[in-house]
Amino acid sequence: MEKLHSLYNFLDVAGTFAFAISGATAARQRNLDLFGICAIAFVVACGGGITRDLCIGAIPPTGLTTWYYLATAMTAAAMTVGFYSVVQRMNRPVILFDAIGLSLFAVTGAQKALAYGHNGEVAVLLGITTAVGGGVLRDVLLNRVPVILEREIYASAALIGALFVVAGNYLKWMPNDWISVIGLLTCFTLRMLALRYRWNLPGSSENKTGPDK
Repeated sequence: MEKLHSLYNFLDVAGTFAFAISGATAARQRNLDLFGICAIAFVVACGGGITRDLCIGAIPPTGLTTWYYLATAMTAAAMTVGFYSVVQRMNRPVILFDAIGLSLFAVTGAQKALAYGHNGEVAVLLGITTAVGGGVLRDVLLNRVPVILEREIYASAALIGALFVVAGNYLKWMPNDWISVIGLLTCFTLRMLALRYRWNLPGSSENKTGPDK
């Protein structure tokens, strides 16, 4: 299991980096200054986890006390500012690691809520919050409609991943590490299939007659 935890750590950093890149890129497109780009990068990378920790009483939040989260976010911001054309060409890798980050954060968010003694409902909600909270904060700060409020399958994938963790915790059908792996893979697969085949949740009649997002 040590190799599995090492893989988790790598994916955690990779997901944090992808989230930070997406935040820094969005800030760069809005012509924010250097501080604004760094701030948005950090908010996207760590905002969901910080919100989760505040909700469950894990004070101070891990996102503020673990140095490599800040370092990863600042590295992503620096790359976006200094090598913007290169970052734009990294679209596919960033999408891949964004999906990995979404999956990992949904699973670890639910796990941490359960570890702090909260029930399944809280765990699922905080799993989703961990996964998508940073993106919501980014969109609010940049005055955009949050992605999770549109038709794209994003938060729904995080919901499925968190549900696997909670169901496995209650039913005890296999060791928690393997339950986490299944939840992560399920969330990741759903997200990638949604991107590949442009799956969307049902929208209003106006959206259905308009172009696909």
